[in-house]
Amino acid sequence: MDKLNINQWAEEDRPREKLMRLGAEALSNAELLAILIGSGSTKESAVDLMKRVLGDCNNNLNTLGKKSIQELCQYNGVGEAKAITILAACELGKRRQMETPEERPDVGTATLIYNHMHPLMQDLDVEEFWLLLMNQNHRLIKKMRISHGGITEVSVDIRIIMREAVLANATILAVCHNHPSGNLRPSEQDNQLTNQLQQACNTMRIRFLDHVIVTDGDYYSYRESGRV
Repeated sequence: MDKLNINQWAEEDRPREKLMRLGAEALSNAELLAILIGSGSTKESAVDLMKRVLGDCNNNLNTLGKKSIQELCQYNGVGEAKAITILAACELGKRRQMETPEERPDVGTATLIYNHMHPLMQDLDVEEFWLLLMNQNHRLIKKMRISHGGITEVSVDIRIIMREAVLANATILAVCHNHPSGNLRPSEQDNQLTNQLQQACNTMRIRFLDHVIVTDGDYYSYRESGRV
């Protein structure tokens, strides 16, 4: 019986599709390496080829990383380009181990939000609306600009905000926008949008931390004002 190549496998068994469906941690070392090299040979799939290579390294990635390009090229289906890709991946893994995790900023209070966002907003001559997504320890996962040039129900889509929060696995969110005029007083549109966000977060069981209005030198916080 002829051996199936990867694109003939059931979709749930293909390494790329498996990674997209289950995450990289669900894949074996051979499957991860197979994604990198892309193809095997006429006799074996990329996964089987990498299983064989790893088997000769006692299934140890450190041992694999010590192989030379010439040694890897001895395997049928591994040329220079694939050998270089394998060694580059091993080197990246080694370098990652040597680096400390990036410290995510704490944006758990209105003051911290203001200090983080003010440099981005102090010179703007139009309104911008930003979303800040956090983990349960108030550490920033990501921030993104939602609107530029005015705050309206049309320009700030609540559905986009909630989608981004879910995709980022955020448990807490805050929003922030600037008033180029320097007037800290919230507008009626600001109030309506804040109420809509509060309701959406309650529905999605995501904590709505604050809506902060930034001017050049001061801020207004809905939370500190007791309004969320």
